[in-house]
Amino acid sequence: MLTPAIRLLLVVGGTVLYLALAIIAYGGIAAFFSQPALVALAAIVVLLSVAGYLAGGNVSPGEREDRGNRWVLIAFGILLLLDVFLPPWADSRDVWTLDGDTIRWIGVALFAAGGAVRLWPVYVLGDRFSGLVAIQKGHRLVTGGIYGVIRHPSYLGMLVNSLGWALAFRSIFGVLLTAALLVPLHARIEAEERLLVSQFGTEYDAYRRRTSRLVPRLY
Repeated sequence: MLTPAIRLLLVVGGTVLYLALAIIAYGGIAAFFSQPALVALAAIVVLLSVAGYLAGGNVSPGEREDRGNRWVLIAFGILLLLDVFLPPWADSRDVWTLDGDTIRWIGVALFAAGGAVRLWPVYVLGDRFSGLVAIQKGHRLVTGGIYGVIRHPSYLGMLVNSLGWALAFRSIFGVLLTAALLVPLHARIEAEERLLVSQFGTEYDAYRRRTSRLVPRLY
């Protein structure tokens, strides 16, 4: 389990790095903050970081972990770095961009909504929410609320959040990077569901039959 001090350091450091890379890619502070939509985007990044710190969660392997799935974390990390840097870089140079400030504001709204959906399960599960594919101490199956409709709301939030970031910079590159997230995300979901079936058996099988993974009636 991470101590509150270490979690705070990681959240603050990660937020500063995230915004710094985007600002550098865009051409500097003056250029970045000359765009009202990007000012709003930066404010939302900070607010989501604060909310994420307060939500809890951990990166503990718990009582049992699928270690073979850790490669997904590397894939997520590489795609995240590309996603942070490439859309603002392309936007500032008008390379593979979509037209109009409306696109930017749609992106800001999706970024905020996706971030909220991503954090919602962390608030529901608290420290039982792990960055690893693992069974935590006192793990129980949660099937109410948003989990009564989709089984992996946090991953849906990740996709919407990523798409929002791409559109805030009008970036076709960013949209393609969001699509690329589907590959490691599918592998992660498969690994999680195998582990949960092994832990909860027929209870989880019944839960799977009445819910969708990410999008009701589609997936």
